[in-house]
Order: sequence, then C-alpha cells, then structure tokens
Amino acid sequence: MKGNRHAKIIELIQKNHIETQEELAEYLNQEGFKVTQATVSRDIRDLKLTKVPDKNGKQRYAVHQNEENSMGEKYIRVLRDGFLSMDMAQNILVIKTVSGMAMAVCAAIDAMRWNEVVGSIAGDDTIMCAIRSVEDTARVMDKIGRIVL
Repeated sequence: MKGNRHAKIIELIQKNHIETQEELAEYLNQEGFKVTQATVSRDIRDLKLTKVPDKNGKQRYAVHQNEENSMGEKYIRVLRDGFLSMDMAQNILVIKTVSGMAMAVCAAIDAMRWNEVVGSIAGDDTIMCAIRSVEDTARVMDKIGRIVL
C-alpha cells in the first residue's frame, strides 16, 4: 500500500502544481488513498521531496534529483583542484596531488564509482588506485584526463 501511495504521490506532483501537504492529501484522497496530513508528511520525508520554485515564483513539491548531480559536481571540482599528475604501473594508477589533498581527491574518485577501480588508498599527496586491468587503467586515466584538463 505504501509503495502504491508513494508512486501515486510522485505521479501527482509531476502532473499537478502542489504547494502544501494539505493539497497533496486532498489529491491522494480523491485518488482513493485515505491519508492524513501526518501520513503525507512522513511520505514527503521518505521520498525526499523538496519544494522548488515554479515559473510563477510560487513553491511546489518536486522529486529531489539534483543531489547526485551536485555531489558529482563537487567531486569533479575537488578532483580538478587537487590533481597534479598521474602515471600507471600496469594496473596500478598513481595520482599526484597538491600537498594535503590526496584524501579528498581519493574520496572523489571513490565517489565516482567507476567499475574499473577496485580500490584506492591515499597519503598526503599521492594516491594509489588498484585497477582491474591494464586496459582499464588507460580508460580511467582518460576519464580523469577529460575531467581535469
């Protein structure tokens, strides 16, 4: 029931301009879901809905989609700011960073969740990434190169 209600909430906020929890509860009740404002409040929290401005300057509920993109942008910025150089030794990628930035750059690389990267460790200004194969190492170097250059 909760899953069906959540799916209906997403459908409703995509189709309608819904500003308040009360409005959302009304729409849900019209669709056959008997809910209270407290239930709607929990659903909003569970679905991580957010209010966004519409073209008229009013607020409306929307599915929060920018979190991953904004985090991706932050990781890219960290990678660009800290990166100095990289070199490969077979399937090991060694990345040199600005002093003190290796852990942040390493966390950014880990957050990219590239399938080729098995794992990485960081010191003060050096990162070692274990890559699945020599070919994958070249691919990762290319990906990093496109980001930092």
